[in-house]
Amino acid sequence: MPAFRLEPSLYQQLLDLPEHQVGEIIGGQLHVHSRPSGPHGQVSIGVMSDTYLPFQRGNGGPGGWWIMPEPELHLIRDVEVVVPDVAGWRKERMPQVPQGHRFEVVPDWVCEVLSPTTARRDRGVKLALYARYGVAFCWLIDPGVQTLEVLTLVQGRWQLAGVHGGADRVQVPPFEAVTMDLSGWWLAEE
Repeated sequence: MPAFRLEPSLYQQLLDLPEHQVGEIIGGQLHVHSRPSGPHGQVSIGVMSDTYLPFQRGNGGPGGWWIMPEPELHLIRDVEVVVPDVAGWRKERMPQVPQGHRFEVVPDWVCEVLSPTTARRDRGVKLALYARYGVAFCWLIDPGVQTLEVLTLVQGRWQLAGVHGGADRVQVPPFEAVTMDLSGWWLAEE
């Protein structure tokens, strides 16, 4: 009887990736990209700074949210797996943060920081996936042109709620309770 070797599952392949790579499973395919660049990381930190204290901790804002960097979202456990740059859940929908690495409650908000290697996927299949599973709000941020696009899900379709950028001071869904200064999100030109 010939011996054969089973290929590892897509999720096992994702788990086996080197530390410097991020993997996602979308539509039965494993997508891999490198860890974020400096400008990308700077924007993620800016978003975290402007949302974590007022919305998770309640310092200068209403609280009531969990704000997490790069959560591993299992929209279908080990089958549809995505990693947004930042995501948020209202605490009444997800009272506790999971103890493990799998987040199986669909977030209320996701933030994708676009890069040349991820922009097409973020704007295409991931945005469609977020809509299919009912994520209510999505931010798309492009550090290269310093823009924030705010999208809201209305009857299963994304609607553009606004485009902001540069040094704008904004109050945007779902975090209208505070004003965010976008100028702190971008790396300064030297």
